[in-house]
Amino acid sequence: MLQGFGPELKFITELSGRFEKRNKRLYVVGGAVRDYLLSHSKKGGEQLSFRPDDLDMTTDALPDEIEEILLGWSDAKWAVGKRFGTIGAEKAGFKFEITTHRAESYTNDSRKPVVKYSKSVEEDLSRRDFTINSMAFEVTSTSAPILIDPFGGLVDLVAGVLRTPLSPIESFSDDPLRMLRAARFVARFNLKPDPALVAAMTELKSRLEIVSKERIRDEFDKLIVLPEVSSGLWLLVETGVIDEFIPEIPALKLEQDPIHRHKDVLSHTIAVVEKTSSDKILRLAALFHDIGKPATREIGQDGVSFYFHDVVGSRLTKARMKELKYPAEEIEKVSKLVYLHLRFHGFEAGWTDRAVRRYVRDAGDLLDRLNELTLCDSTTRNENKARRLKERMDELVLRIATLKEKEELDAIRPDLDGTAVMDILGLPPGRQVGKALDFLLELRMDEGPLGAEEATRRLLDWVKSQEK
Repeated sequence: MLQGFGPELKFITELSGRFEKRNKRLYVVGGAVRDYLLSHSKKGGEQLSFRPDDLDMTTDALPDEIEEILLGWSDAKWAVGKRFGTIGAEKAGFKFEITTHRAESYTNDSRKPVVKYSKSVEEDLSRRDFTINSMAFEVTSTSAPILIDPFGGLVDLVAGVLRTPLSPIESFSDDPLRMLRAARFVARFNLKPDPALVAAMTELKSRLEIVSKERIRDEFDKLIVLPEVSSGLWLLVETGVIDEFIPEIPALKLEQDPIHRHKDVLSHTIAVVEKTSSDKILRLAALFHDIGKPATREIGQDGVSFYFHDVVGSRLTKARMKELKYPAEEIEKVSKLVYLHLRFHGFEAGWTDRAVRRYVRDAGDLLDRLNELTLCDSTTRNENKARRLKERMDELVLRIATLKEKEELDAIRPDLDGTAVMDILGLPPGRQVGKALDFLLELRMDEGPLGAEEATRRLLDWVKSQEK
């Protein structure tokens, strides 16, 4: 039997028996088959535990027939995907999606597939994205599962090769998003893309224009958070696919310093992404952190400079992420990290309390991410230089912790609020109150907490100085 599957195997067997009574066949397909075989192949390590929502199945039964078969068995079922042939079911907390064999395809200008049902599991598997995902287990109630592998997916999985079941031209024409998915699988499973697949990505990259920005964004997000992401990013760059949705990235392929031949910005950027932890906000900030460099590049006698590339890069990041329909909160966080990614280096002479307060206030809840981005932004092979950077960051973290023990660094605000300022100065709400609060905030940043009495005295002195 399928050692490695969990308690859901019991329900798979029950389901298969119900389908058999209708003279229908049932197959487990998709990631569960791939991951099961991977865990039992030469490349496998620990056996995998399959999540209930990973269990996809296909059958020669039509959607109405699937619903009838599930009647009285499932605890719950849903048919939101019925028009695409999919019926969902839940049993004892396990979720199953059962889909009628399909032979879907895309027209040249369509973003949605034309779904046609098929009686053949082999035809269904042929329309899937890659051979490693074009395998199935036929399950029955009485015998061991049978592996259906018409396109050599198991051989490719063991050999570490990414291929499409049909020609890659046909596969990517059917669904252009598969080109991004190819990058994800190359990175996730450490696969080598077949040369014909690479050629097809290069040829058909412009076909991504029929895919919605949201689908592109969601697929790219799945790639960017993988533990090892660089091979997937390089595949997108080398085929030109990334030009279609983040053209600023390949534009980074320029030498930082044509005189001294330093590494190009693109190689540096991908290295930084790879170094950061698998957090989407941090990874996107690492990807975008230097995109302002091409627009700010200047070459002088001392070499190349990129003044204000943090400011320009933040603006470009906002525009690109907005184009890709990212949520406003994520856009704000990523662009802020890009804007602040050089801030640490502005305090070479040492960290005063005032500087520490400003750094913490400006970073806000992104402080830990900003510190990690700063450290990862150094891709030098000079061990002494890397060590000095780490020591300086450790010093800053210690300074932050020390100040936090004395004052509320996480919520720096003036010692007096707006109501108190209006009462003391006899002012109505307005611009003058705002100026007074700005003064008090600067005072708080410079000197730390003063208390209400001292803050009041300093506020009155400030007002007198403004009247002179």
